[in-house]
Amino acid sequence: MPIVNRIAALSDEMAAWRHDFHENPELLYEVHRTAGIVADRLREFGCDEVVTGIGRTGVVGVIRGRKSTSGKTIGLRADMDALPIEETSGVPYASKIPGKMHACGHDGHTAMLLGAAKYLAETRNFDGTAVVIFQPAEEGGAGGKAMVDDGLMTRWGIQEVYGLHNMPGLPEGHFHTTPGAMLASADKIEITVHGKGGHAGSGPHNAVDSVLVGSQIVNALQSIVSRNVDPLKSAVISITMFQAGTAFNIIPETARLGGTVRTLDPAIRDLVERRISEVADNVARAYGGSAEVKYTRSYPVTVNHAREAGIAAEVARDVVGADRVNERALPLMGSEDFAFMLEARPGAFIFLGMGDGNECHHPGYTFNDNILGHGASYWVRLIEKSMPAG
Repeated sequence: MPIVNRIAALSDEMAAWRHDFHENPELLYEVHRTAGIVADRLREFGCDEVVTGIGRTGVVGVIRGRKSTSGKTIGLRADMDALPIEETSGVPYASKIPGKMHACGHDGHTAMLLGAAKYLAETRNFDGTAVVIFQPAEEGGAGGKAMVDDGLMTRWGIQEVYGLHNMPGLPEGHFHTTPGAMLASADKIEITVHGKGGHAGSGPHNAVDSVLVGSQIVNALQSIVSRNVDPLKSAVISITMFQAGTAFNIIPETARLGGTVRTLDPAIRDLVERRISEVADNVARAYGGSAEVKYTRSYPVTVNHAREAGIAAEVARDVVGADRVNERALPLMGSEDFAFMLEARPGAFIFLGMGDGNECHHPGYTFNDNILGHGASYWVRLIEKSMPAG
């Protein structure tokens, strides 16, 4: 079954919603305008219940089917927040807010789910309950966790939950998913190197050079992936910040390093965390200094449940055909806080291809409006196929 006819008729309306969100991006939990518009639209559509303020600024809409004999409740999630990026896309509806941009397509995700909600509220051609979830703070704020902690799953009795994200580089209208690990965990490293300051020209031998120690730590950390992690497993350690010094002729007392760690396996995550502390401490001691490591776990691995990943793939095939669906896609080292929802309930995450274009988080990124119908149809078919009206 291709794109639902009624969804195709909503294409211009969905694009208009998206362009408005794109012009007015909001960050993290400060999505008050976006959330307000979403809530207003859901009420206009006739949702049975619309609740705001879940996970601080999240919005939940409840749509009951013609029947409720199945006893099933399925959640569909879209994210609403933008990024602190200055837009260079040149589109006529570019961001009006300096330093803020929808550079990851969350405006499109929100528009797709609104389109699906409008259709589901009109037709109600299913047996059960659909819960549409509009989440703040995906970009580093753990809004998914905040909504779960605020009772999202228990309050509405959600039994399964599904998420979708656009994917530049994947052909337009193609879907990718997989059972098991889909996206990596995302953790933050902060290392403070303590040395002994001194004169860089006349007395370096009397100092402990924190810059030298920090540089050796950066190099040594790369050996964790190459020599401690199973070659058949995945891990990334990237030091992306190095701050030290105030003058050309002074050896600084301290240096500060920062970076990110990505893994696809909880055991590898534990290993990498332990080894970073051991390597940093021992390297610093070898040079006469010391190192303090702060390792912060942010987003867990996004793990699709096998049954639900199969359902997601089957629904995608209904929408675009079997030749456009890869149900055994390789995982990626990006991260997603939808992982928190998948820890709370069975479900699956899926990618929807955008065609060629700049990657997410690029200042020139542009969302392809042609896929709005694919995404909204996927949501509609997921509900109608999982909870058939009979």
